[in-house]
Amino acid sequence: MKTLSAAALRKHRRLLLHQLPPLEHLLRGSLIERYKRCGRPGCHCANGPGHGPKFYLSISSSGERPRMDYVPNAALADARHYLANFRKLREVLNDICAINAELLRRREPFE
Repeated sequence: MKTLSAAALRKHRRLLLHQLPPLEHLLRGSLIERYKRCGRPGCHCANGPGHGPKFYLSISSSGERPRMDYVPNAALADARHYLANFRKLREVLNDICAINAELLRRREPFE
């Protein structure tokens, strides 16, 4: 980044902005895969991994316990897509912040 001109940095920043996912398609958290035993002695889960997989969305907030919400199989693909969008958003924002910090370090105008 230090080898690029200020104009090239600004152009790259504009390109990054076009890579942002739709903001209404974001989901923060992690998918957790779980298997559960039902407790019936004759069930196959008693000697196996359990019933499942069942997926849960784990969302952590500072100072609180992580919240776990069940994700139905019908919503699993969308949840994965929305989580990937959030990761992409964070990557793009980090890149934009790095460009802005480099412009500031050079005492170049942001626009």
